[in-house]
Amino acid sequence: MAPPSEGSEAALFPDFPRGPLHAYRARASFSWKELALFLEGEDVLRFKKTVFSALESDPLFARPGRRELSMEKYRELNFLRCKRFFEFGFLRVDDMLRRPLTLLALVDCLGMYDWSLATKIFLHTFVFGSTIYNSGSERHLKYLPKIFSMEIFGCFALTELSHGSDTKAMRTTAHYDPATEEFIIHSPDFEAAKFWVGNMGKTATHAVVFAQLHMPGGQCHGLHPFVVQIRDPKTLLPMPGVMVGDIGKKLGQNGLDNGFAMFHKVRIPRQDLLNRTGDVTPEGTYVTPFKDSRQRLGASLGSLSGGRVCIVAMSVTNLKLAVCIALRFSATRCQFGPTDGEEIPVLEYQLQWRLLPYLAATYALDHFAKSLFLDLVELQQGLLGGDRSARQAELGREIHALASASKPLASWTAQRGIQECREACGGHGYLAMNRLGELRNDNDPNCTYEGDNNVLLQQTSNYLLGLLAHGGPGGPRCESPLKSVDFLEAYPAILGQRFEVASLQDCLDSSVPLAAYEWLVCYLLRESHQKLSQEKRSGSSDFEARNRSQVYCCRSLALAFLELTVLRRFHERTHQPGVPPPLRAVLRRLGALYGLWSLSQHTALLYRGGYFSGEQAGKMVESAILELCSQLKDDAVALVDVLAPPDFVLDSPMGRADGELYKNLWSSVLQESQVLERASWWQEFSTKKPAVGSLSSKL
Repeated sequence: MAPPSEGSEAALFPDFPRGPLHAYRARASFSWKELALFLEGEDVLRFKKTVFSALESDPLFARPGRRELSMEKYRELNFLRCKRFFEFGFLRVDDMLRRPLTLLALVDCLGMYDWSLATKIFLHTFVFGSTIYNSGSERHLKYLPKIFSMEIFGCFALTELSHGSDTKAMRTTAHYDPATEEFIIHSPDFEAAKFWVGNMGKTATHAVVFAQLHMPGGQCHGLHPFVVQIRDPKTLLPMPGVMVGDIGKKLGQNGLDNGFAMFHKVRIPRQDLLNRTGDVTPEGTYVTPFKDSRQRLGASLGSLSGGRVCIVAMSVTNLKLAVCIALRFSATRCQFGPTDGEEIPVLEYQLQWRLLPYLAATYALDHFAKSLFLDLVELQQGLLGGDRSARQAELGREIHALASASKPLASWTAQRGIQECREACGGHGYLAMNRLGELRNDNDPNCTYEGDNNVLLQQTSNYLLGLLAHGGPGGPRCESPLKSVDFLEAYPAILGQRFEVASLQDCLDSSVPLAAYEWLVCYLLRESHQKLSQEKRSGSSDFEARNRSQVYCCRSLALAFLELTVLRRFHERTHQPGVPPPLRAVLRRLGALYGLWSLSQHTALLYRGGYFSGEQAGKMVESAILELCSQLKDDAVALVDVLAPPDFVLDSPMGRADGELYKNLWSSVLQESQVLERASWWQEFSTKKPAVGSLSSKL
């Protein structure tokens, strides 16, 4: 029989080997291949297959077994793989502009393989490169070909040792000298050292450095980005006046070199100020198109929104891998049964169904990440095209609010989901070879970089409270470009609504949690506004009032708003007429399960505010969640087949597509280094017995 041609569907979707997972695959209510095509599209699927095949066929990307590489060796290997990545030519700018989701697909592929590699490439090209492109002007385009040829290697230096989230308080300075037409970049002390900067530790030759811009007359115009050379590309030795180094081992992603830098009166040309939001003339006059310094700072930090949106996708990738491993394990791990001689897969037990809401969350958040990324592309195109319309400004504010809450929601959901997957796999989940521990550690920084999650949520609640503040007696006037807050037009009417679902069957549609979430967001918006007003009336300053309104009001408001937005987008996607009929039921069940499960975490608020009354409402939501899990249980394996990368990339013996759980585990254990060898320290046991009590005190 001839092998399938490269462009055929059989090559794109090779059949899984028949094995222990076949029983669940045969019971699926839909074709996993049809669902993959519907969600991703053939072009993206072929692109992913090209990337995965290239990695698997290249010896440089061979998995080193489970032996621990030294940090130095790991970083060397990671850099060699980074160079090979550019040789593959996956990252073509014209492709990215024509099909922006290709970039997310690439991050997905590389992250599934190794986050140290994915993050290194992402920081160099997307964060460093796009910051220069978006924040600079024509005079900075010279850097772009050097980025893609790796003639230079870049990093994004904002955070300092003593400041992170409070960007306005960064202390690195840039004093302009009109006599030489240069900026003098300087770190006043070690607390102002740039810190935690990815790629800076050992690799980067250039950095986008954020510094306070000072003019000769003494006026400070705030934080601005500059391109600063920190190492000689020919020797990788520091440039004069630059002290640059590595911050050491981290909890995860140790193939990525995070570093620090201090600058001692380092002179750079005037032209190396990235000048889209503010510029300095040769004579020393500051010019900016922005009247408000806060707007200018927001525009210059716009690349952070791009980073946050990508972190949402990165978090979802981690959740994809975890649920693939845990659900394939659950479908093949048999324990106990209705009779003594019969064991059934643990997936049949209700307690194991705790994985299914995370599967639903993966699908909902994945769709949200892609749609928000496309919104971001629209925003960037407007900025580059010089669009200064009111709609463009409002789009920027809305995306900033959505990105600021979506990063916390996605990274925390992945964090909790990976832990649930680890525990659901019992002791085998604790084996490093099965990768759940690595996923947990590699996902953890998503909760922190590009803005601490809890701090970021304040950006979203501030946006929502601002809408209420500008409203009239009938409620806020809301009409946003992405329509995420349009429902607030009916704010007073929504607050009067109550949960009125009559039957369990009626509760199984995502429209039910959607309506409940609209009420919840309106309720929390009112509570947050009242709390802030109460604090101010009692004499608190604006700063104190906001500080005292976060924990039970504003923080909950931001998260609930984002959960509503994710649910709404997935609901709209799954209820479109273009959804193929065979896929409608499973997609709508995923949406309903995600919505009800997320909503159930706010049950106390729903009762406290009066949306729920009587015990029946809470019980109905719980019953609906269990009913949806029961309906999705037989589809779980097919649903993870849609998400799962090839076994080589997944790199988890108990998550392999053949389902041969014990055979794969056993062979992997036996292939471990020195597994059958006698301990090198055996003589310490055999010949050197302890003199019991010889070290006890003689007093």
